[in-house]
Amino acid sequence: MPLAFIFINAEIGSEDETLKQLRKIENVKDAYGVYGVYDIVAKVEAETIDKLKEVISSKVRKLRWVRSTLTMMVIE
Repeated sequence: MPLAFIFINAEIGSEDETLKQLRKIENVKDAYGVYGVYDIVAKVEAETIDKLKEVISSKVRKLRWVRSTLTMMVIE
């Protein structure tokens, strides 16, 4: 099953709300607040690579407080 880890920069002060919204997305399996260059790390799974790309671009990246992302697709 296609899998990706997304490193997310959120608007300052919106990290908790961004995590709540991320966790509501069906394909987001885990999401954590982290310290460092990024604010949040999310694990996303989908049935196909095309569905995974769609979830990332249409759902995750379009959340209100997401400023930028770095996506790491897992190779199997």
